[in-house]
Amino acid sequence: MFTLTILALSWQHILIVALIVLLLFGGKKIPEMMRGMGSGIKEFKDAMKEDEKMPKNTMNTTVSEPTKTTETTSSNPNA
Repeated sequence: MFTLTILALSWQHILIVALIVLLLFGGKKIPEMMRGMGSGIKEFKDAMKEDEKMPKNTMNTTVSEPTKTTETTSSNPNA
């Protein structure tokens, strides 16, 4: 049977990836990136909680109809 072993990472793979990330971004940039990612996740969770608190009937579900305009393209009104 075929299994998805591509997604199965051992501790050696994770260590190698961590070392590559450390080499690419440096020790000072990684905490800044993690802090930014953490604040982004926090803002997302807060927005989800705020959305859940809002009652369903207050959401704007009305669709406005387009306005009808009459244009005459010909110069002859009888045509």
